[in-house]
Amino acid sequence: MFNTSDIFQIDSKKEFDKISLKLFRFQYDNNEVYKQFCDFLNKDKTNVKKIEDIPFLPIQFFKSHEILSSKEVIQATFTSSGTTGVITSKHLVTNVSLYENSYRNAFSQFYGNIEDYVILALLPSYLEREGSSLIYMVDDLIKQTNNPDSGFYLHNHEELIQKLIALDNKGQNVILIGVTYALLDLVEKQKFNLKNTIIMETGGMKGKRKEMIREELHEQLCDGFGVNAIHSEYGMTELLSQAYSLGNGIFECPNWMQILVRDTEDALTYIESGKTGGINVIDLANINSCAFIATQDLGKKYKNNTFEILGRFDNSDIRGCNLMVL
Repeated sequence: MFNTSDIFQIDSKKEFDKISLKLFRFQYDNNEVYKQFCDFLNKDKTNVKKIEDIPFLPIQFFKSHEILSSKEVIQATFTSSGTTGVITSKHLVTNVSLYENSYRNAFSQFYGNIEDYVILALLPSYLEREGSSLIYMVDDLIKQTNNPDSGFYLHNHEELIQKLIALDNKGQNVILIGVTYALLDLVEKQKFNLKNTIIMETGGMKGKRKEMIREELHEQLCDGFGVNAIHSEYGMTELLSQAYSLGNGIFECPNWMQILVRDTEDALTYIESGKTGGINVIDLANINSCAFIATQDLGKKYKNNTFEILGRFDNSDIRGCNLMVL
């Protein structure tokens, strides 16, 4: 059994690296799918000496395999969104308290005491399906505010507009977290001039609108809500941790999460800061599934460990991950 108590106390790179290597050894021993993948790459506990040596499991494996490093009872199954007929990812979670500790601690790290906020959620495409890890997180954060004004909104835009204006006018700190297309729908109905409200987009047009580059999207949202910056959350079904951007699309990880950027032509090689490549994520909260995941996102990492997301691989670009099929 891997000791979870140190994960959320990490405060240095040395400590992060030490726990990452310890968790790699644990998952190599306890996750059969991950072990097979590592063995395929001729990587094992004897020749992985630093985090750059650790194999990163392609995120597609969450669609085709049960990714588990624990024999404990599954407490929750989080699933990705997808159109009819598309195979979705499944994240089998044997210890939901790890997820709760991760997002509660991350919120505190980036935003402070949650009881200082009202949280309003405009997440229709997530709310209308089962198994969303984002809904689980936001629902719990809403409860953690201990404020009766916090809550979810579906298509009742007029009620949300009135609530936003009233709360902002009385000086209440508010976070409006919304899926991108729904936030755009809202500002098309009402132009705001918010002084005490943080707008946080979770990404995704979900087929409702054409995709936009981040600069254009954030400009429209800043103009529509009357704010200076748009915050963003970077998370996914396969992770139990999230990175946050406080503006300009530049993300920072909580202390138990880190990204590396791999070469798009060679998935086992890392590239230097400021260059575009594929995003690999270390999420140490993923103790009981897999903490080392090669995503299909493209991005850049900077020397201060911040990063930005620039897009996704299309199917023709996944040649850099062609080692990834067992």
